[in-house]
Amino acid sequence: MAKKDRTTDAAAEKDREKWMARFQVRLAMQPGVDRAVVLRAVKEVTTHCAETGEHPRAAFGDPDAYAVQTAARLVPEDRAARARRSDGRVAALDSVLQRARDVTGM
Repeated sequence: MAKKDRTTDAAAEKDREKWMARFQVRLAMQPGVDRAVVLRAVKEVTTHCAETGEHPRAAFGDPDAYAVQTAARLVPEDRAARARRSDGRVAALDSVLQRARDVTGM
């Protein structure tokens, strides 16, 4: 294999890795997503790309958008809604604590 081919292959592999890493992080940030959902989604993407030889970006598009779509498909709506409510309460509490720190100078 020529050096240029190895360099091209390495760059393509690095790009696939970056796409997968971003997809995993964005998916994990979605409401109601747990480790099992992330692992299932990664397995689906990996299997598809291995079988077809496609790059994940060509097969699934933007990793951020695909993470949102995947979460909507794999996470039951009631679990996602509970997570959003919980996240909202935590954010509100953080906001109150930050204001208290600002007022007291801590």
